[in-house]
Amino acid sequence: MRRWVIVAAVLCCTILRAQRLYDMVTPTPLPPGTTLVIGFLGGYERWDDEHRSIRQLTLKLRNRPGVYAESIANHNRAVSLKLIRRALDTNRNGKLDPDERARARVILYGQSWGGAAAIATAEDLEKLGVPVLLTVQIDSVGIHDQIIPANVLAAVNYYQHDPLTIQGRQQIRAADPAKTRILGNFAASYTQRSIDETNASWARRTFGGSHAKMELDPAIWIQVERYIVDAISRR
Repeated sequence: MRRWVIVAAVLCCTILRAQRLYDMVTPTPLPPGTTLVIGFLGGYERWDDEHRSIRQLTLKLRNRPGVYAESIANHNRAVSLKLIRRALDTNRNGKLDPDERARARVILYGQSWGGAAAIATAEDLEKLGVPVLLTVQIDSVGIHDQIIPANVLAAVNYYQHDPLTIQGRQQIRAADPAKTRILGNFAASYTQRSIDETNASWARRTFGGSHAKMELDPAIWIQVERYIVDAISRR
C-alpha cells in the first residue's frame, strides 16, 4: 500500500511539475525593441497544455516578428517575475536600471485564476518600477483582481455571469484613471449559445458550465488577440 502511495505522489509531482526558466524559449536579455507577452492559465493546468486557449494563443503570438510569448501556470507566478527581470536586464548587472525599466515592453493576460495572476504580476512589476503595456482578463477569478495598478497603460476585461457556474470579475477599474485606460468590461453569456467542447475533458464539459465555455469561445480569443496585437504595434 505504501509503495502505491509513493508512486501516486511521484506521478502527481510529475504532472504538476513546477515550470522552470529552462522551459521557456524567450531569450534573456530580450533583443532591443521586442515585446514580451505572458499568458497565465487558469486552474491547475499545465503551462504547455495545447488544449487550453492561453497556450494556443501563446504559440500563435510566437509567429509574430519582434514578439516573445510564454504561457505560465498561475500557481507558478514567481517564474514569470524571474523571467521578466532577466529579460529586461540588458546589461546583466543583476538589477533593473532606470533606462531598462523605461524600455520595457510587457503584456500580461490570463483566464480564470490566471486573470488574477496577471494583475498580481502587474502589481509586482509596479513595485519594481516596470510599466505594463496591457493587461487582459478573461473570466478572472481572484480577490483583488478588480483594481488595475497605475503602471498598466491599458486594461480590458471579459466575463460571464451565467447561473450555476463560476462567475468572473464583472468590472475592473484603474487605481489611477489618469495613468490607466480601461478599454472595457465586456459581458458574454452561454445559456442559449453552444460552444464546441470537443477538446475539453469530461469533467470540464460536465461541471465547467459557462466558465469553461468562455475559455473555449473562439470569438473571445479573437478579440483578446486583437487587443494584444494592437498594444504590440504601439511604439
